[in-house]
Amino acid sequence: MAILALDQGTSGSKAIVVDDQGVHAVVEKSIYPDYISEMAIEQDPEELYQSIIEVGKAAIEKAGVPIEGISLANQGETILAWDPETGEPLSRCISWQDRRSKVVAERLSSYAGEIHDRTGLVLDSYFTAPKMVWLRENVTKEGVVTTTDTWMVYRLTGEFVTDVTTASRSLLLNLDEGKWDDRLIEIFGLQNEKLPRIVDCDEIVGTTTAFGAELPLGGLIVDQQAALFAEKCLERGTAKCTYGTGAFILANLGDKAVRFDNGLTTSVAWKLRGQLTYCSDGQVYTVASAVRWMQELGIFETVQEMDELAETDSGGVICAPSFAGLAAPWWKPEAGAFFTGLRLSTGKGEVVRAVLEGIACQVAELAELSAKELGEHITALRVDGGLTNCHPLMQIQADMMQTQIDTYPSAHATALGTAACMKLALNPELPLEEGPYQWEPESTYHPQMSVADAQAFRKRWVNAVEATMGL
Repeated sequence: MAILALDQGTSGSKAIVVDDQGVHAVVEKSIYPDYISEMAIEQDPEELYQSIIEVGKAAIEKAGVPIEGISLANQGETILAWDPETGEPLSRCISWQDRRSKVVAERLSSYAGEIHDRTGLVLDSYFTAPKMVWLRENVTKEGVVTTTDTWMVYRLTGEFVTDVTTASRSLLLNLDEGKWDDRLIEIFGLQNEKLPRIVDCDEIVGTTTAFGAELPLGGLIVDQQAALFAEKCLERGTAKCTYGTGAFILANLGDKAVRFDNGLTTSVAWKLRGQLTYCSDGQVYTVASAVRWMQELGIFETVQEMDELAETDSGGVICAPSFAGLAAPWWKPEAGAFFTGLRLSTGKGEVVRAVLEGIACQVAELAELSAKELGEHITALRVDGGLTNCHPLMQIQADMMQTQIDTYPSAHATALGTAACMKLALNPELPLEEGPYQWEPESTYHPQMSVADAQAFRKRWVNAVEATMGL
């Protein structure tokens, strides 16, 4: 049962062909968002769409095996306006990283408590609905406004749908029911918007001939939840973190739609076999993008050089690499990155080490927020993404969390997760547990720092963050 899995991400589009024997082909194409300003980040919709067609066709040709179905994972909160008759874009894509809708969130701040109660999220410009309102007020009132997955699926199949995990990132979904919420739609003033039909993650939504022969398309799921499924985080308390453009840590909450009061958010992990599963969801907005920033400044040229520099002690330098703001538990989109403790003796190694420690500390803080609800410390974290190849970062992460770190052996967790959902869609009798493909950790890291030292370091880091923000 070979599946063409498409992963349309912020920095690139990827296609893999996979079956139970393994991955037969991988094709990737880089994409470069337009960083217009510190608040405005956009993408070319046609570039996104054509990239999935290009990599999909190339992967099928490269694999040379019969394809039984196509699946798609998406960026999440990136939106655009488009013509529902022709499928033509009416705006550029407003990236999930774009913060211009902060004004909308501030305007609706009196509804923050009600929105949290209904959605499990916080009222922030990171999520979809404020972006939709901002686009309507500033770009165009024509057509429909949706996340990119809905537009791409329409172009591929003619169906107007989104999956429940993507919808759960919108601030418009009732978390308990898994349905659009009329009260939320009213709060955001989106009563006149046509919203897509919400589908399950193991649902076949239509067929497409965009890649050759007519094939079913399904297995729709947002990128981070796809990775959670791929890494077999199927039981309550199991957790993963993806280190990509940002870092995203998700912990399985089972069938309980928890509302956190500590700044952490709850989303739908997936709806499979008719059952909603939930996850806690924390974000570090700039991770690989912080590494790129250091490269562009000439601090290092290669990943190997970064690893070597990172072996240096940070020498008291503390960094919060919050170039695009801070998410949970602070939710400060206006926050910038900062360093403290810089001295004339500070060199490249101390700077690199401090940035990596800042990433790891923020992930550790997010993990800690889940502990009270889960009733225990996360004892093992499954990790994926390009920066899992950075051995110093993974060791720092194990130290800061006092947790075993298991690295996923593939760079394609998101694509493999959506393929696993499509495998279930194509075989309705297959148990959910048999959807994800088998894997063993490529590397395992254990804490080398003492509990007391880790706690002291994290306390210094949090104190520096809050002092800088005036908290």
